[in-house]
Amino acid sequence: MLGLKRAGHQLQHDLYFDTLKIQCGCGIEEVLQRAAQRQINFQIYPDGTLGVSLDETVNEKDLDDLLWIFGCESSAELVAENMNDETKGIFATQFKRTSNFLTHQVFNSYHSETNIVRYMKRLENKDISLVHSMIPLGSCTMKLNSSSELMPITWKEFANIHPFVPLDQTQGYQQLFKELEKDLCEITGYDKISFQPNSGAQGEYAGLAAIKAYLNAKGEWQRSVCLIPKSAHGTNPASAQMAGMKIQPIEVDKNGSIDLSHLKAMVDKHNKNLAAIMITYPSTNGVFEEQISDVCDLIHKHGGQVYLDGANMNAQVGLCRPGDYGSDVSHLNLHKTFCIPHGGGGPGMGPIGVKSHLAPFLPSHPVIASLHDAHSSPLGTISAAPWGSSAILPISWVYIKMMGGKGLKHASEIAILNANYMAKRLENHYKILFRGSKGYVAHEFILDTRPFKKTANIEAVDVAKRLQDYGFHAPTMSWPVAGTLMIEPTESEDKAELDRFCDAMISIRQEVADIEEGRMDARVNPLKMAPHTLTCLAAPNWDRPYSREVAAFPLPFVKPENKFWPTIARIDDIYGDQHLICTCPPMEIYESPFAKQKRASS
Repeated sequence: MLGLKRAGHQLQHDLYFDTLKIQCGCGIEEVLQRAAQRQINFQIYPDGTLGVSLDETVNEKDLDDLLWIFGCESSAELVAENMNDETKGIFATQFKRTSNFLTHQVFNSYHSETNIVRYMKRLENKDISLVHSMIPLGSCTMKLNSSSELMPITWKEFANIHPFVPLDQTQGYQQLFKELEKDLCEITGYDKISFQPNSGAQGEYAGLAAIKAYLNAKGEWQRSVCLIPKSAHGTNPASAQMAGMKIQPIEVDKNGSIDLSHLKAMVDKHNKNLAAIMITYPSTNGVFEEQISDVCDLIHKHGGQVYLDGANMNAQVGLCRPGDYGSDVSHLNLHKTFCIPHGGGGPGMGPIGVKSHLAPFLPSHPVIASLHDAHSSPLGTISAAPWGSSAILPISWVYIKMMGGKGLKHASEIAILNANYMAKRLENHYKILFRGSKGYVAHEFILDTRPFKKTANIEAVDVAKRLQDYGFHAPTMSWPVAGTLMIEPTESEDKAELDRFCDAMISIRQEVADIEEGRMDARVNPLKMAPHTLTCLAAPNWDRPYSREVAAFPLPFVKPENKFWPTIARIDDIYGDQHLICTCPPMEIYESPFAKQKRASS
């Protein structure tokens, strides 16, 4: 700041955090030319000022370069020497923090890298992941994210690119975007892709907003009804509501497919106001909608658009293309089908693919103007960056290039084969809730555990907890049907792992039978008491009507050397949901001293 003032420049603000807004005392073009020589980019504001952001990675050489760019003849070292002891920046203002910070015990217990790494490892050991066993979460596609696919995002050439960097400096990045868009268009049958949405839910909103903008451009403002089958993905109704649409649920038949008679009745009822249908294919019930083309034709005949949820694209790649059987727009979960890791808060990617008539209404961006041509009518900005979480797009690019067309198709086939193999093994022990007309499931399937509530007082949550003792994460529980378990093995698991999980489920079914037939107590049994922790097993007293071995090592493949120990035993979920306890400090503690002073003076 001092160096800039000496060079004849003015700062817009005396108070600042990490960004300086500078009114140049010389020609702005001269400053920008010198910046280009040092390979430094500035934010150029509409009013002609320049923005410079500084963080902890800026070193003395960077400061010297910045001073030279702005015409200051002194170095950073000389400027610092002339500052004397005068306090600068936020420490000289009322915004200086006076309260204690980082007071939690964790921040004051580990004072060496050795100790903090051990602490982090202990936390990691509490988490079950694909390094332990399959993650059978239905509708989540917890497939392998291979190291070869992840490697490029560690390269600085990808990882350190600012989302607003001038396009002429990122020609390689632009090529990657274009190639990935071309590949995804070929895979899906769409004509254009927008990478801006950062999640599946954002993709849903962007796709529906594009549909609404398209209909509005045609003068059909009244079209606002969105039909959503009960077999659709769970976020669909919320996205439709956010897009300003009115939701009309559609029933499903006994096989889990759309009830065509009810669909036709609702289409006739909302004929003039029909905007879209949101359909998941294969459905969240784990079946392929055999009348999918007829459904799309019906919606188009009555003036609506078809939004196809891409959450289950892992069962379609190389086998069928949404753009071919009638869909107008889909989002693609790159963090599912195309191998970007997900969980733990992200980052995710939910790009949308559209047919050509919707392309003019894709998201735009105020900083990067080249996303659209002059004839477009973009719907606006969906996320902060023009290409979303672009730093992770190399993962999907590498996955597609390494697999190739044949490999991608084979992956879909194996995903479907794995699900059907598991369903076949388990069908004599559990009811498979939905199947297609030929008796097959898609890439996932639903086990009905509801009958056990009457026969043994066992619910889906009991089975889910007991699976921890066998070393497995639970499947998706009580969704899309309450009291059920939805299983998706993906193509990443081999037959041995599928059999291991099936053996665990069959063993649990036998444990349920022991309760049903009176061989095990209905209240104190391995399912109701699951999961069993190491602390529980090592306790000196054991008063349960089953052995410690049954509790912790229920099958031969669960061995001490590979045992995953749950870190906490059963808690009362319902009680916890109904009696929330806030462990945060009260809101008053976050109030700044400055706010108190201002209120007192007024």
